[in-house]
Amino acid sequence: MTIRPNQSARTFARNAAFALVAGATALGGIAAPAFAQRDPAYASARASGEVGEKMDGYIGIVGAETPALRRIVNDINIKRRAVYSEKAQAARATLEEYAFAAGCQAILKTSPGEKYQAPDGSWATRGSGAPQRDARCP
Repeated sequence: MTIRPNQSARTFARNAAFALVAGATALGGIAAPAFAQRDPAYASARASGEVGEKMDGYIGIVGAETPALRRIVNDINIKRRAVYSEKAQAARATLEEYAFAAGCQAILKTSPGEKYQAPDGSWATRGSGAPQRDARCP
């Protein structure tokens, strides 16, 4: 990937982050955050719609918050942030750019019935079609 004449370094970094996330997802490279999500309590909360994927690359609590649910979400988000930080540096992107690109991919990978954050910030339930994604998603 090279910088084109009319492309800023920031645009190049963002595009590189998107490409890296897409490639890593295709090869299973985003497995580190997924590994933490094998917790049965997380799987149950996700399946019941208590948590969902957010556009910023993290998970959020959809409904009523409980201390146990908050601990699960915080634990997963801390692990995701660590992975995103490392991969963002490698991609010469900001943490936020990399996390956003990962969020785009995570929303795309939701299954029917799972919750995700729609572009307007509201929580949506994935149907049988493609989820609504931010226009900036690759």
